[in-house]
Amino acid sequence: MCGIVGYVGVRDATPIVYDGLKRLEYRGYDSAGIAVIHKDHIEVRREAGKLDALRDLLSTQPLTGSIGIGHTRWATHGQANQINAHPHLDCTGDLVVIHNGIVENFLELRGDLQAQGHTFRSETDTETIVHLVEQNMRDGLGFEEAARQALGRLQGSQAVVLMNKCQPDRLIAARIGNAGGVTIGLGDGEMFLASDMPAILDYTRKVIFLESRQMAIVLKDGYQIISLDDGERVEASVHTISYDPASAAKGEYRHFMQKEIFEQGRSLTDTIRGRADFERGVIELPEMNLTAQSARAISRIVIAACGTSYHAGLVGRYMIEQLARIPVEVDIASEFRYRNPVIDPTVALLTITQSGETVDTLAAMEQADAAGCPLWTITNVIGSQAHRVSDGAILIHAGPEIGVASTKTFTGSQVDMYMLGLYLAQLRGVLDPVHVRHLVDDLARLPDLIGHMFDRAGEVEHLANEFQRYTNFLFLGRGINYPIALEGALKLKEISYIHAEGYAAGEMKHGPIALIDENMPVVCLAPKDAVYDKMISQIEQAKARNAIVIAVATEGDLAIKRKADHVIYVPPVPPLLLPVVLSIPLQMLAYYIAVRRGADVDQPRNLAKSVTVE
Repeated sequence: MCGIVGYVGVRDATPIVYDGLKRLEYRGYDSAGIAVIHKDHIEVRREAGKLDALRDLLSTQPLTGSIGIGHTRWATHGQANQINAHPHLDCTGDLVVIHNGIVENFLELRGDLQAQGHTFRSETDTETIVHLVEQNMRDGLGFEEAARQALGRLQGSQAVVLMNKCQPDRLIAARIGNAGGVTIGLGDGEMFLASDMPAILDYTRKVIFLESRQMAIVLKDGYQIISLDDGERVEASVHTISYDPASAAKGEYRHFMQKEIFEQGRSLTDTIRGRADFERGVIELPEMNLTAQSARAISRIVIAACGTSYHAGLVGRYMIEQLARIPVEVDIASEFRYRNPVIDPTVALLTITQSGETVDTLAAMEQADAAGCPLWTITNVIGSQAHRVSDGAILIHAGPEIGVASTKTFTGSQVDMYMLGLYLAQLRGVLDPVHVRHLVDDLARLPDLIGHMFDRAGEVEHLANEFQRYTNFLFLGRGINYPIALEGALKLKEISYIHAEGYAAGEMKHGPIALIDENMPVVCLAPKDAVYDKMISQIEQAKARNAIVIAVATEGDLAIKRKADHVIYVPPVPPLLLPVVLSIPLQMLAYYIAVRRGADVDQPRNLAKSVTVE
């Protein structure tokens, strides 16, 4: 969850590390810090709050050195204050650590270390790591072996970077389990470390991804990767990354979330490009590594995901079942891992994870892998853990998504599941090729349909002005659009801190109707589809209880204006792609309400982009 950056080379490390942290601030912003080796000692600057507080500190107390590490924190153990901010020093001041994850056995380790005379300055589990290394060095081990043995004692998922003033030419980095990734960037006479690639893409495109239980010794002119378990050298693949760092800049937009909402026409084009063959009228997903035989062998698909990705999975269930005629279950990943699911090699596990590093999702994959299930994933991050361990994958290709509240990856993952459903249908022979062609052609129109929604932005912003004072919202949808009601409510509560709930519309009278009055705006997804008449009935029931109704309806539907207080129109959309288009006005509504309420849109309180701790 936290952001990690490291540098060793000939340049001044501080501006490089700070710039990397700025690009990773979405991963955590409770506190931040940087440590460098200057002459013969380690200097640390850290501050509570957002990264700007560290910037201000550095302006009065600058740091200079050609090797350094930095961290932006999302608190797990200990308050979000300066004392608990990373980096953390050992007792001597010779060693310093930054860390992402949770040391599950830190209380036991800290007790042992205190019994040996170690004094702890913070409440964090992280500080335990640097004291363990220090103790091993007191016992006569060299830095690298001391680090390897210390890291081998940690329980839980971790990403760790260590620096030692007595060996000022190297950094040690390690990955244990499924915590946030460790990426090594290869330069010319300099090397970089980061938990996410955007931190270092201005400096290099050649990277190495550490796998679980690997440790790297990184010098300015090279690196060595070893196994944490036995210390043996490990060969690693070098990947060349094509991301454009400029795409992570806000440009003309006030917030990253606003930019990412408004670039969904482009991001969906990139998602579709190369997969939809409009000339032949088919879908091609070679990265899924499927044959007709293996596709027919699948008896069931289980989708596991968290948060927004879970809502995308609910949409995907409708798509895949209707197109491929394969039964689909959808699980919250954190629940899947604890319920002893009934799975076997005929059951495919499909995970959806923007970062590819969500710890609960990775744990679900590990459990399914042990049962012999094929592992499929939809992710936005090439080379992420989920991407690497999957048997088949679909990259969303949305580009970096910096806003904590997911937008373009939500619509992109929906489109990926639509294409997956079509691809499975082709392989299994359950759809007529003419029908498949029509469904593929529908994809060609989608980016333009999304673009039409942005012409409504002014109307949505006007509604936001009127509704930003309310403290409760209800979102209703039916069928394939029900998950969009869930997502609309989640977006509103995430970034505006307004209580909101999403419901299947038919469930309104089984409880939520008791809450409806003139102070409860009700957002009803009522496009012209197979359940339109049912949604009109829900609107009438809400209005009978004095609700203020905001309807999202199909252009040309004038009758709904007589029933709803406000209408946001969407263009006519093929039924299976309706959820993608309906997502847009709800994202905009949440965004504009949050702005009107003065909320921090890109970095909502208590949230982080990638949840890499349980």
